[in-house]
Amino acid sequence: MSPVLTTRKRGFRARPIAAVGLSALLLTSCAAPGGSAGNAAEAPASASPKPSAQEAGARTPRLVYTHDAGIGVLDAATLESVGSVEMSGFSRLNPAGDGRHVFVSTGDAFRLFDAGAWTEPHGDHGHHYTSEPELTALAFPADKAGHVVLHADKTVLFNDGSGKVESFATSALGPAVDDGKLPETDTYVTPEAHHGVAVGLEDGKLLVTLGNDERRSGIAVLSEGKGQDRKEVLRNEECPGVHGEAVAAHEAVAVGCEDGMLIYKDGAITKVPSPDAYGRMGNQAGSEESPVILADYKVDKAAELERPTRISLVNTETATLKLVDIGASYSFRSLGRGPSGEALVLGTDGGLRVIDPISGAITSTIPVVGAWEESLTWQDPRPTLFVQGSTAFVTEPATSTIHAVDLKAGKVKKSAQLEHVPNELTGVAG
Repeated sequence: MSPVLTTRKRGFRARPIAAVGLSALLLTSCAAPGGSAGNAAEAPASASPKPSAQEAGARTPRLVYTHDAGIGVLDAATLESVGSVEMSGFSRLNPAGDGRHVFVSTGDAFRLFDAGAWTEPHGDHGHHYTSEPELTALAFPADKAGHVVLHADKTVLFNDGSGKVESFATSALGPAVDDGKLPETDTYVTPEAHHGVAVGLEDGKLLVTLGNDERRSGIAVLSEGKGQDRKEVLRNEECPGVHGEAVAAHEAVAVGCEDGMLIYKDGAITKVPSPDAYGRMGNQAGSEESPVILADYKVDKAAELERPTRISLVNTETATLKLVDIGASYSFRSLGRGPSGEALVLGTDGGLRVIDPISGAITSTIPVVGAWEESLTWQDPRPTLFVQGSTAFVTEPATSTIHAVDLKAGKVKKSAQLEHVPNELTGVAG
C-alpha cells in the first residue's frame, strides 16, 4: 500500500515519494524497535539547514507516533502537534540514530522520515534548527523490513525475508541526506533468511542471529571486514527461539531465548538459563549506565497470549538472573530504562514501576494511565512507553492522550489530547 501525503496543520509539506511499494509488515511481535527498548538516540545530526529551517536557541526534542491514518509529530516539551503525514497500512518506527531521522518500516522498505529537529556541530558548540517534518524520498528497499539496531556509531537494518543485513556509520547519515542520498552501506547476507537481528560492535565485528523460517537457534559473531568477506569467529546455538537484542554497560550484548538469555561480552558467549524449562525473555531493554538487562518473562508456551506479571533482570557481569513480580501484567511495549539505568515497567494497572536493576526492588510506582488490557492482536494500539532523557512518555490509546512523566519528580508533569489514537511511539533528540 502506498502512503498518501497531504497538507495538514501549519502548512505541512511532503517530499516526493521514492518508487518503492509498501506491503504489510511481518506479523511478529517485537521489542520496542531501535536498540535499547525505546531510549532516545542522543547522537547529534549534522545535516545543513533546509530552506524552511528556523534556528532555535537549544535542542528541540520531538516525538513521533503512528496512528491508523499515518504519522504524527509532537514537540516533546509542549506536546503540541508540529506536523503529520497521512499514510495507509501498518508501519513500525525505529530511530535512525542521528537525533533527527526515524526509519518507518513498511514491509518492503525502511523509509526515512525527517522529524524536523536537529543540531549542526560548529567548533566547540552547535547550531540548533527546526523545520516541518516530512517523509523523505529516501528508502532502503527491503524484503520484510525488520529490526533496526543502533550501537557503536552504527545503524544496522535487518531484512527478515532475505537475511540481508545493511549497516552504515550513523554519523554519516546527516551529511548524506543533505546531499539527497543515503549513506554508503556494508551488506552481509545471513546463510538463511529468518526473523532476526544484527548488532554492529565497537571493534568492527558484527553479531547476527542464526535461524531459518522454521526455527531460530542462536547467534554468531563475525570478524571485522566487508560483506561476505566476514568470517565467523564465534557461535552459540543454545538459544531456541532467539529474539530481540539489548546492549548493557561495557558492550555486553544480550539476545533473548525461550529458555534464558545469551550474553556476548569480552569475546565470549555465556548462556544464562531460565529457572523454568520454558522461560522466554524475548523482549529486552538495555542501558549503557547499567550492567543489567531488563526483559519480559513468559512461561506458558501454549498460551495464545500470556499476560505475565514477572519481569527478568539479567546481570551481564555476574551472568545471573533475578525474577521480580511487579503485581500487574504488562506488554512488550511496557519496558524502558531511566537516565541512570533504572528499569521501568508500565503495568496494566496504569502504574509505571521504577525498579532498582541490581536489587530488583520496586522503588516507586507512578500512576500514569487508566487500567488497560493487552489485545490479542499485537499490532493493536496499547499504552506504550518511550524514554527521552529524564522524561518517560506514555501513550493512552483509550483516551487518545499522551503523558509526560518526570522521572526525577516521580509524577506526570504534562498531558495532551491527540487527534488520533496513538500506536507506536519514538522520538529524536533534535
